[in-house]
Amino acid sequence: MSDKKSLFIEKIKTSYAPTGASIYLGAGILDGEVLAAAEVNLPLRMMNRHGLIAGATGTGKTRTLQLLAEQLSDAGVPVFMLDVKGDLSGLYQAGTTNPKIEDRAKQLDKPFTPTGFPIELYSLSGKTGAQMRATVTEFGPVLLAKILELNDTQTGVLAVIFKYADDNKMPIVDLNDLKKLLGYLSEGAGAIEIKSSYGSISTATSSTILRKIVAIEQQGLGGMFGETSYDINDLINRIDGKGVISLLNIADVQNQPVLYSTFLLSLLAEIYQAMPEAGDLDKPKLVFFFDEAHLLFNDAPKAFLEQVNTIIRLIRSKGIGVFFCTQSPMDIPETVLAQLGNRVQHALRAFTPNDVDALKKTVNTYPKSEFYEIDKMLTALGTGQALVTVLNEKGIPTEVAATMLTPPRAVMGPMAAIDCEKLMQSSPLFTKYQKSIDPVSAFEMLTDRINEKMAEDNEIKAAAEEEQKRVEESKPKPGEKSIVEQVMGATITRQIGKEIVRGLFGMLTGKKPRSRSGGIFGF
Repeated sequence: MSDKKSLFIEKIKTSYAPTGASIYLGAGILDGEVLAAAEVNLPLRMMNRHGLIAGATGTGKTRTLQLLAEQLSDAGVPVFMLDVKGDLSGLYQAGTTNPKIEDRAKQLDKPFTPTGFPIELYSLSGKTGAQMRATVTEFGPVLLAKILELNDTQTGVLAVIFKYADDNKMPIVDLNDLKKLLGYLSEGAGAIEIKSSYGSISTATSSTILRKIVAIEQQGLGGMFGETSYDINDLINRIDGKGVISLLNIADVQNQPVLYSTFLLSLLAEIYQAMPEAGDLDKPKLVFFFDEAHLLFNDAPKAFLEQVNTIIRLIRSKGIGVFFCTQSPMDIPETVLAQLGNRVQHALRAFTPNDVDALKKTVNTYPKSEFYEIDKMLTALGTGQALVTVLNEKGIPTEVAATMLTPPRAVMGPMAAIDCEKLMQSSPLFTKYQKSIDPVSAFEMLTDRINEKMAEDNEIKAAAEEEQKRVEESKPKPGEKSIVEQVMGATITRQIGKEIVRGLFGMLTGKKPRSRSGGIFGF
């Protein structure tokens, strides 16, 4: 063995030799040769330092996700994964060998043992797995604005609605609640109520938000908002000592990337809120894989990016690891990328000026290597090969290693539809989340308030109508004198009678009569 090979093996062994439990990624490659002794391992205790799996289409990223999920499950660590094309359900069934797999196993000097793993199927539509839901309140205004693709002004209005609902103890469970609040606060009594404390909501802005909500409903995805909302404790399951691999199948909603990617982030935020502090563990409680991660960050507003950054930065203290999977590291914002200590980089292509620029930037994110020219290696990697650097148990980046990755042991493809249906129907979680619940929430509370106001207004109106009727009835009919005229007439008649009596009395007695009022006749 040449001195260069010996040095390479020694450095890889030293750099990738954890003292505790680890995931076997594969073996180092030097000058095109796979050196089985140069084992590349990822310490389990460092998987909550997050990671990145990147590479061009067709380079094997999905299979890398699969081999990581399999070994995490073996270690008793539950996994949550986005199943973009529905082809990860094969994890449930033991794989089969073929000449390519046998050749790779021989190069790695590792036996290939076909194995199946416990999985749970979920979907956002409820058609291909247990229904995953979250209440609108759990989403919050920032994530919901991302789904609805609102501008800053509309996002501000959404924040006002959430604040009003919170101040008035009105749960926003589903989209009906949100629509009711939107209508109530933009016109009528609600608009007057919030004007001084929250500001006014224009009908134009209200109408735009409403149209966006209706568009989500028309696509059949309104069911992802509501109760029973998903209990994140159901993600942390084990069967026969193996961590359950939870798969969110989004094959039927692939045309809504913003929606499902933002839903995943809301789920991650809920995990962060619900899980207790854990500190440094020997292995993570849960590892969360974000496939097609670039969809999460496309055209994302500043407030959204800040929320992502905060969650990723803090959630590791809860014992949760997060891995992003995308085509290029440049798809990830720098503030988030800086927190991803474990890197598995598949081949990058340099066919366009943008590709060349992305390649240069990617190279700059890797430690220097005395064995490779990183830029040339990244374009020369084959399928199932990757450039790896992870954090060792002391938190120090390992030696960069071009690696032949170990093959997955389960089926690398979708499970038969009939088998998926059987698995889904037999799941207690499918039954748990199958039916939605309609609790008393903002819709019912506002409906009651509006009805009470209408009843009160009707009483006032009825009283006013009764008073008007009484006044009308008190008016004289044509030809009749009013009560005032009748009273005045009677008074005048009595007064005239008195004056006549006095006059007669004066004529008989010869005394001039004295009128108390000066007399109506002027004498």
